[in-house]
Amino acid sequence: QVQLVESGGGSVQAGGSLRLSCAPSGYTYNYPCMGWFRQAPGKEREGVAAIYSGGVSPFYADSVKGRFTISRDNAKFTLYLEMNSLKPEDTAMYYCAAGGRCDMGRAGDFRYWGQGTQVTVSS
Repeated sequence: QVQLVESGGGSVQAGGSLRLSCAPSGYTYNYPCMGWFRQAPGKEREGVAAIYSGGVSPFYADSVKGRFTISRDNAKFTLYLEMNSLKPEDTAMYYCAAGGRCDMGRAGDFRYWGQGTQVTVSS
């Protein structure tokens, strides 16, 4: 059973930083494409960023460009999301995803999902 596990969420004040991590649980595998999504209460799940196994990141949401950086460490089978200059509107549950396409940031393109980690940004 494919299981992705996120960590690193928490509460932070506006302007602060957090680093999210995601790794498979119980197995090791480098998916060709992995991504981060987020979902705020009452809103649809939206793509944040995605990255190919070779390190190219063809997708960033406009709202996070220049503030968030997606990366991965293939030796550790781990995906990261570095989030800087956080804003209250970044508050959401953040999900790691794999098994999809990297260029569109569409949740429906991804097959495997983690349970999510909560990020709360206060003003």
